[in-house]
Amino acid sequence: MFTDLPLDELHGYRPPRHEPAGFDAFWRRTLDEARAHDLDARFTEVDAGLALLRTHDVTFSGFGGHRIRGWFLVPHAAGGPLPCVVQYLGYGGGRGMVHDWLLWPSAGYATLVMDTRGQSGPNRPGDTPDPVGSGNPGVPGKMTQGLLDPGDYYYRRLFTDAVRAVEAARGHEAVDAGRIVVAGGSQAVPPRWRRRAGPRAGGRVDRCAVPDPCPPRRRDHGFRTVRRAHPLLRG
Repeated sequence: MFTDLPLDELHGYRPPRHEPAGFDAFWRRTLDEARAHDLDARFTEVDAGLALLRTHDVTFSGFGGHRIRGWFLVPHAAGGPLPCVVQYLGYGGGRGMVHDWLLWPSAGYATLVMDTRGQSGPNRPGDTPDPVGSGNPGVPGKMTQGLLDPGDYYYRRLFTDAVRAVEAARGHEAVDAGRIVVAGGSQAVPPRWRRRAGPRAGGRVDRCAVPDPCPPRRRDHGFRTVRRAHPLLRG
């Protein structure tokens, strides 16, 4: 593995943060709007043929009240509320099959896997559409979808879904609401979510596991370009 800094310096590394005026207010308003819709988290138990785990098909209301799919897995022999891992997905994939997510529950954790709206892939297909269109042309994929308007940007919707997923997990009787971990890589939803939205998700998030954040030092996807393109965000 190649790194730019020695390990002891990496442990304490904090990238510079240059947030435009109105950044906190933007996300506060976004989450308030999402919470105007009933979370309505539903956990439907399904038989996946896994003798040691209880598995559930999950739906909850994310950005705009749109229904987001997921999986919820919990050890069958759990004696009480468990710490929970909320798992986000890498770019270009969906929730796949419940059998794709056995690591954390096999280690004794409750696990909620959030499907990624509008994304799917050959290895892990998705089940959640993104009903919001984009007002600007862009390259294939999600990185520039809605980029010219911060209110229409794709990742505004996805990050909001991520917060609501934690709220859904926290409300399940099998989950210790005080012990929540967010995990994932590639699109790097967890670090950005934990920094801004996490403190407003109705309680503490204890840990963030990110093996391969991408891009690790870029402000919330597209926000710099949006700031230049949108006069309301010029500081």
